[in-house]
Amino acid sequence: MIEILRAGLCDMVMDFGRPGRGALGVPAGGAADRQALAAANRLVGNDEGAAGLEITLAGPRLRFPQGGVVALTGACFAARRSSGAAVAWNETLMLAAGEILALEHAVAGCRGWLAVRGGIAVPRVMGSRSTFLPSGMGGYAGRALQTGDLLRCGRAAKETHLLRATPPAETGNGLRVVAGPQINQFDDDGLKAFFGSAYRVGLASDRRGLRLSGAPVTHHETALSSQGVLPGSIQIPPDGQPIILGWDGPVTGGYPVIAGVITADMSRLAQLRPNDTIRFVTIEIEAARALAAKSWEIRELA
Repeated sequence: MIEILRAGLCDMVMDFGRPGRGALGVPAGGAADRQALAAANRLVGNDEGAAGLEITLAGPRLRFPQGGVVALTGACFAARRSSGAAVAWNETLMLAAGEILALEHAVAGCRGWLAVRGGIAVPRVMGSRSTFLPSGMGGYAGRALQTGDLLRCGRAAKETHLLRATPPAETGNGLRVVAGPQINQFDDDGLKAFFGSAYRVGLASDRRGLRLSGAPVTHHETALSSQGVLPGSIQIPPDGQPIILGWDGPVTGGYPVIAGVITADMSRLAQLRPNDTIRFVTIEIEAARALAAKSWEIRELA
């Protein structure tokens, strides 16, 4: 069990989401960085897709009445344990009965993931325990956690070992993208602006999408029927300011899609916070597939 002594800015129960439900109008959702959640779960002996917590910008203060085995991945937060022991990221942490784990602000990045041995045992909705805030579905009562909430945990699938995880090495600068289905609608000036300018992440950004501001991306005005879209799709509305669709974003859209963020860089997308600046870098599909095949390395602590 986990007691929420103080809720963070936006702490939500997340697993791998609800893929394949787009025909029903339900986005895949789930953890913004599936690999980071999977690594945290492996560190505590869970199946990779077990439900954990996604913590955004400012974290919660958690009490573990019976103790527990936890792991933290993703953005590093200022953190402390009531036992005085160090709080390490990307490795197995053993908590004593009654111990308190306090996460404060994110030192860098935006989102972190906490896995607990056994997983968080909230009911499944449409096959997933993930929170979907826009419709108040899934997770803990369909909402972000609040002070006083109690989270129950299930049983772990594997034995507990002291492990450390190492994410794939990041290479290159910028957010890597592949060409979108409407790339030919954009003129030379529009493409030059998109690939040659820096864009700032707007304050009105969340899991539904990141609104960017910068050089307008011009394109040919042609009629476009609504089309299916995925997280990472970059739409260009009439004002020319790009919108990167997020994990809880719509499953259809009517704006032209100039490009799509590659799978390997969705983890980078998850760590962007308001006022961060980004640039887009094009990459070939085969190279993007090779990068997507890379995964976290898990090994035992010495």
